[in-house]
Amino acid sequence: MERNKVIHSISEQLTGITQQEARMQLRTGSTLPSTEELGRFMELIKAVLFPAFYPHGSIKDSLEDIHTILSRQITRAMAFTMKKDEIDISQTAIDTADKFVASLPEIRENLLTDIEAVAHNDPAVTDFAEVVFSYPVVKVMTYYRTAHKLLELGVPMLPRILAETAHSLTGIDIHPAARIGKWFSIDHGTGVVIGATAIIGDHVMLYQGVTLGARNFRYDKDGKPIDEPRHPILEDNVTVYSNTSILGRVTIGHDTVVGGNIWLTHSVQPHSRILQGKTIEEKTFSDGEGI
Repeated sequence: MERNKVIHSISEQLTGITQQEARMQLRTGSTLPSTEELGRFMELIKAVLFPAFYPHGSIKDSLEDIHTILSRQITRAMAFTMKKDEIDISQTAIDTADKFVASLPEIRENLLTDIEAVAHNDPAVTDFAEVVFSYPVVKVMTYYRTAHKLLELGVPMLPRILAETAHSLTGIDIHPAARIGKWFSIDHGTGVVIGATAIIGDHVMLYQGVTLGARNFRYDKDGKPIDEPRHPILEDNVTVYSNTSILGRVTIGHDTVVGGNIWLTHSVQPHSRILQGKTIEEKTFSDGEGI
């Protein structure tokens, strides 16, 4: 009986909306997008982009399902963020889903260049099928290129949900607003971070642990962070080796190689080679073994 009273009391407390929740507008009464439905949406995306690898019935039927799921989830996302009735925005969601479906051939074309880039940059690759099945960069880029297109079409919430799902699946964190060219490759991938305003050209190669991040950011008069260009620009044919951080709105010129374990906060001219200083090799040790 005592437990029932406690549960009833806690239930009333959690049911009520706190001042902080009200300020953050975390309860609007509308239905949130479904992560489960978005997971099914991405399985269908893979099925139409790589039908030999992820068979799922006819491509035409899969496209119909993609459109149905997407229009419904866009409606929910817009209703939640815009505080509008779902009926009022359902046609906008349908029109947006139409545009997304029409962009799938372009998304596939870009992904095929990424697959080529992986095979070109990794001598361990035995064939292209292995890349599609096994390499995390293909998975994360499928999510990224899908999320980026949705963001371009003005869809709220869903692009970031997809990006964070890919992050969980691969250990690679790419903001959907980043702009990434063709023939993009990440070797291994774990720990790679690409910020929202980063711009990456064609034929760029990153290794594990690379961060393309912000050095700092400013606040507006209301104390909110200002969303302005703050991440690096990597021009065509740039290679960045493992565990390097490139921070701020700097430009890494085309055909540049940046070595591993480097902290870089300034722009670099094309055809540069950025390496660590030479290590100092001690010839003798004292006070026992080790450094």
